[in-house]
Amino acid sequence: MPALTLYTNPQSRGRIARWMLEETGQPYETVVLDYGTTMKAPDYLAVNPMGKVPALKIGGTVVTEVPAILATLADAFPAAGLAPPPAERGAYFRWLFFAAGPLEAAITNRALGVTVPPEKQGFVGYGDFDRVMDTLSAAVAGRRFIAGDRFSAADLYVASHLSFGLMFKSIPERPEFVAYVQAHAQRPARLRANAADDALIAAAAAKPVG
Repeated sequence: MPALTLYTNPQSRGRIARWMLEETGQPYETVVLDYGTTMKAPDYLAVNPMGKVPALKIGGTVVTEVPAILATLADAFPAAGLAPPPAERGAYFRWLFFAAGPLEAAITNRALGVTVPPEKQGFVGYGDFDRVMDTLSAAVAGRRFIAGDRFSAADLYVASHLSFGLMFKSIPERPEFVAYVQAHAQRPARLRANAADDALIAAAAAKPVG
């Protein structure tokens, strides 16, 4: 099996990548980086020139961007069952990239106070915020899984976005969003990943200053 190294910070999207690693059941090394210091140091910039986390080293290959990390791990460890069969991946890829594109862009612009005027909505990849929310609402309403009949990396990614959005009130608290997040909140791999990252945060807070 290829060696796995996760470059992360417990207060970042690295939490999503760690959840995925825990779902694979594979051993991995964690390298914790700090914003503004080690994340911008030459050693890490050689891994990810963007100077951001997460990044995954799998064997001799570096993968950045969360959906790419999830898709890579799902394919690298098929026994974990985190991706549908290749011929059935239409919805799987659709919602992975919907979350990475229209959903994240719409949430970010809303958080920054950016309102795209109606006559300019054709220039952005999501149209408007309400359209994105309505589209995702229809996709998860009454469903436990967004792509097929079992949990996949697409569920992990969409549920993570919705969980963060509900927590920080950057998305509306619609019943279908809450139900979908709750359907996956107690997965053992998610609980292990959260416990690991929460322990890192607690350790950093307890560390003497100076």
